[in-house]
Amino acid sequence: MSAPRLPSLSALRAFEAAARHLSFTRAAEELFVTQAAISHQVRALEEEVGCPLFVRLPRRVALSEEGRVLAEAATEAFGRISAGMEALSRAGATGVVSVSVSPSMAVRWLVPRLESFRDQHPDIDVRISANDRLIDPVREGVDLCIRYGTGRYPGLETTLLMKDEVFPVCSPAFLLKDPPLKAPADLKDHVLLHDDMMKHDAARPDWPKWLEAAGVEGLDPRDGLHFSHASMALDAALAGQGVALGRSTLVNDDVVAGRLVKPFDVTFLSGFSYFIAVPKGAVLGSRVQTFREWLLQQAREFTAGVPGTGPDAK
Repeated sequence: MSAPRLPSLSALRAFEAAARHLSFTRAAEELFVTQAAISHQVRALEEEVGCPLFVRLPRRVALSEEGRVLAEAATEAFGRISAGMEALSRAGATGVVSVSVSPSMAVRWLVPRLESFRDQHPDIDVRISANDRLIDPVREGVDLCIRYGTGRYPGLETTLLMKDEVFPVCSPAFLLKDPPLKAPADLKDHVLLHDDMMKHDAARPDWPKWLEAAGVEGLDPRDGLHFSHASMALDAALAGQGVALGRSTLVNDDVVAGRLVKPFDVTFLSGFSYFIAVPKGAVLGSRVQTFREWLLQQAREFTAGVPGTGPDAK
């Protein structure tokens, strides 16, 4: 198999900088060369590809259609190379794996399991950054993200970690209170606890969807207490303040331990799942790969009793 046909790297670098700035002068300043050198490299590249990459206008330049196509590819390629070098350098120098995850996922699932990773890999340090923003991992120096959603994120490659089941939960003491909570229709007499973190996303799992699946009518699904994070709603449920809509990833540990109970058997599979996300085309260092494989194994063990929800689910 022959090597792919590639232009001169220096010419491509000069073109990418000029295309990004739409200025030969600023490209020259960035690359510490003369404007004439940038112009020469761009001309050479245009001759090689056989078409103009810039439209020369009075006092400025603009990209041609062909130039836009090549500029997007070049910027993405240089970005991948930069991200890979930075990740390898960071991991090799520090032995740290930097992870971005939502606060609720961090508190309810990831942090309680980190001790096992430390026991298995004492030479690898893990830095957890908990936030709800969909960050750019390259820009913020993050090796790996755990994200909740559909798995479609521009510029990122995703791997299914686990799917989520959705069902109501409350404290054991709350279940014994009056009025009774024996059937889904009884929820009309109780406080609903809401997680509003993704309230603007129509696909998110919420009380209206669960109540519809359970066939409950005559109940305003918006009533109750509203919280900005799932973990806060679950803490309110643990404190006996109402019934929360639990996601299996966040509540199964509490259910197994008896801190929370499922008053009904009505469960549905959420349209959202947890995904491992890394920059597209990134070269993952050995430490990041080790942490990624550990995450997948933890997810397999966690979902073992619920077929079709683990990393190997279709």
